[in-house]
Amino acid sequence: MKNKALFSLVASMLIFGSIGILRKYIPLSSGMVALARGIIGFVFLYIFMLIKKKPFSVGKTGKKPALLFLSGALMGFNWILLFEAYNYTSVSVATLCYYMAPVFVILASPFIFGEKLGAKKMGCVICAVLGMFFVSGVFENGFGGAGELKGVFFGISAAVLYALVVILNKKITDVPSFEKTLVQLGSAAAVLLPYVILTEDFSKIEPEPFSIILLLVAGIVHTGIAYALYFGSIEKLPAQTGAIFSYIDPVSAIFLSAVFLQEKLGFYGIIGAFLILESAVLNEIKTDKE
Repeated sequence: MKNKALFSLVASMLIFGSIGILRKYIPLSSGMVALARGIIGFVFLYIFMLIKKKPFSVGKTGKKPALLFLSGALMGFNWILLFEAYNYTSVSVATLCYYMAPVFVILASPFIFGEKLGAKKMGCVICAVLGMFFVSGVFENGFGGAGELKGVFFGISAAVLYALVVILNKKITDVPSFEKTLVQLGSAAAVLLPYVILTEDFSKIEPEPFSIILLLVAGIVHTGIAYALYFGSIEKLPAQTGAIFSYIDPVSAIFLSAVFLQEKLGFYGIIGAFLILESAVLNEIKTDKE
């Protein structure tokens, strides 16, 4: 069961890691892309559940529908902040800021989940954070001005919301992952819709077939399937294990960007990728012993 959960987690991280490439080729605002992710992902999972004849019973779970809606709403605002971070700073710096979220979860886990946070676990955290600094390119390029700092602010804000989503999902038990994700995506779409209506100039939108295809891929693969795999796996794993393995996402994103977008991955980037993956492996070995 644990091996299956780890496989699902790694698969979801690899899928998430490729969404930055899609975003580069979608000529729409961050709000529109985020809204499309929520709506398309929701519709896909709903149709899937109908085909598989999966029962929908979230409404019979006491206070959990409220928690599900809250986590979905936070997810929606998290998307907006993350995409805005990409608008103001580089992919690497935005990724660095966003993936402070697992660190927040690890540090909160002893207080919220009662999980141990020993010296080796803290060493893995430090190793992962250091690796993210290397991968981000900060040591080589630094932060380039006020606009860059604004992107950093958006990225860290997105990380805080994402950490809250992870924590809430650990609190929502006995709800199947597909039902949980369905409600969350619907909630995300619900909170994103008024935001887009208030901020978007629809007269300037000119939909193209290629953009529509990419939005479908982002909604079905990178949202519906990926979130179902992710939330279905972390509920079966210790919070710290899920948090450390989440670093596979930014590492894969850096490598895929280097391959498909010709973004430079230099010496520091390679070192950073090694540190992040090493921290994930060491953390998992420690967990097995516990």
